[in-house]
Amino acid sequence: MSRYAKITETLDWGILLTTVFLMAIGLLCVYSSTSGTGSGIFFKQLLWICIGTVFLVVAFAVDYRNLMYSAWPLYGAVVVVLVLVLIIGREISGARRWLIFGPFRMQPSELAKVFVIIWMAYWAEKKKHIIIHGMRELFFPALVILVPVTLILLQPDLGTAGIVSFIAAAMFLMLGIRRSTLLTLGSLFLAGLPFLWFSLKDYQRLRIFTFLDPSRDPLGSGYHAIQSKIAVGSGGLIGKGFLQGTQTQLKFLPEHHTDFIFSVVAEEWGFLGSGLLIFLYMMLITKIITVGLKAKDRFGALLCFGIAAYFTLHVFINISMAVGIFPVVGVPLPFISYGGSFMVINLICIGIALNVAWRRFIF
Repeated sequence: MSRYAKITETLDWGILLTTVFLMAIGLLCVYSSTSGTGSGIFFKQLLWICIGTVFLVVAFAVDYRNLMYSAWPLYGAVVVVLVLVLIIGREISGARRWLIFGPFRMQPSELAKVFVIIWMAYWAEKKKHIIIHGMRELFFPALVILVPVTLILLQPDLGTAGIVSFIAAAMFLMLGIRRSTLLTLGSLFLAGLPFLWFSLKDYQRLRIFTFLDPSRDPLGSGYHAIQSKIAVGSGGLIGKGFLQGTQTQLKFLPEHHTDFIFSVVAEEWGFLGSGLLIFLYMMLITKIITVGLKAKDRFGALLCFGIAAYFTLHVFINISMAVGIFPVVGVPLPFISYGGSFMVINLICIGIALNVAWRRFIF
């Protein structure tokens, strides 16, 4: 059997085809939400998908076990880039999150998400003799994760910092933590909530107030949430039809091609279309977890579990934002929302999952 035939026979086509379906839906949504603007966002998204596909192929082709030996260099690289963002990054809407390279704009904090997964999997592999983790065992990895999280908070980007923290926390839980340690950390978190509240910027506190009562400022801070819920509710069972969503096409819905693109899906394709999208995400995440359970080594399993946590958090938070049960924190929807760096990172994650799935047949 040729190498090509072996790849096609043992490739996890379920993960790959589900990803393709999601990207196709994403392109339709981006086209619908930006049609008539003349911005060329649809073609930019198509270009980023092509670029991301190249990275997917590379992530699939290179043995994922090599990532274990590159964990520290990758971690160091992302810390350096995050520092560069604070020094020379472009400030947009009061946040310094992007590095500009000619016509391209990169958000390095997106890299932190996948590099933290790689580093956590590496650390867990090195400490596999530890069955249950306590405060002493968790101190060093928590300190390592705190560095990029702090740099992201300084941009400021509370949503991405939260995602990175929750991915790390999810991976810690997968490894096993003593009950006493969980109780201690939970108590410390609750005790620190007042300090966290006063450390938030005014606009961040306003988002929480708006989440609790969007009607307190319907034309200002509550506008996004109110218009999003109107769009979601007006879709009904089967939706208004492609390019027929009034909230989207009449530009009532802000950020409709990025953070609130799920509202476009719900308005134009209704409950059935939204349900199909959520089903595709559930299928993708379940398949990635299954690959992790069948992986031949601990490192590969933890990579898949971390990637599954990454997609789960993004999907849950974004959709919850759109329907008004979570504060607006600027978390995009995987493969659907417009965004170059985000699309590339999504496809790298898929490439790694496919890599782990395929190599269990060859070693």
